[in-house]
Amino acid sequence: MTTQEAEPSGATGLFIYGIVPSDVEPTPDAEGVGDPPGEVTAVRHGDLAALVSEVGLEEPMGRPADLSAYQTLLDGTAAVAPVLPVRFGTVVTGQDAVAELLEAHHDRFAAALDEFEDRLQYTVHGRFDEEEMISDFLTENSAAAALAEQVRGRQEAETREKRIRLGEMISQGVELRREAENRALIEALTPYAVAHAPRPPSSELDAMNVAFLVATDDEEDFVRAVEDFAEQRRGLVRMRLLGPLAPYDFVSAHQLVA
Repeated sequence: MTTQEAEPSGATGLFIYGIVPSDVEPTPDAEGVGDPPGEVTAVRHGDLAALVSEVGLEEPMGRPADLSAYQTLLDGTAAVAPVLPVRFGTVVTGQDAVAELLEAHHDRFAAALDEFEDRLQYTVHGRFDEEEMISDFLTENSAAAALAEQVRGRQEAETREKRIRLGEMISQGVELRREAENRALIEALTPYAVAHAPRPPSSELDAMNVAFLVATDDEEDFVRAVEDFAEQRRGLVRMRLLGPLAPYDFVSAHQLVA
């Protein structure tokens, strides 16, 4: 839940980062959101705990530094214990409100934590090299290649319609290739992952963007498979492997909704 009504000047609340088993203890150097960063503590109820820090209810939230602190805390926690990330920006009025949330969803959260025991998220993102992608597309599509030849070296004004049509053809080609690359990535990595979650493209030139839930025992094999996949596409796709991360893309059914 978030605070929607105006609060008295100086009023504070608790920013909730994630739900963890009750025996998880924040490290002394853990820093929360805010300026200056808040001290991260744990509010416990039964077998569960919530990682929280105090924030001013009038303090603006959502700065890059706040998002970075949120992710750093959750990713660091996920490396040593299961964690359910709570939606960024969730603030409640105090410890009693946190305890009420843990009590109300205790069984569901506990079951989810069991599900994510010894599992981490990795996100695989790739982006096409624009020149290489277009070159490959024109080689494979004779109609588009002919259109490209017709507009090459001519004034933009006199070839406007043809340029628009060519742009549409290239855009469709990128989309189809993106779908194929995502399918190929999922097929290649499924043997080393517990689950996968396709993510929307962040750019028109995105080649792939998929989150994978990986068992800690399979991490080395998973990373090696990603490296092999990337090597096969060297020159065409620039790939990045993000992780290990908290299971952001796999906890929607268990999240607290603001």
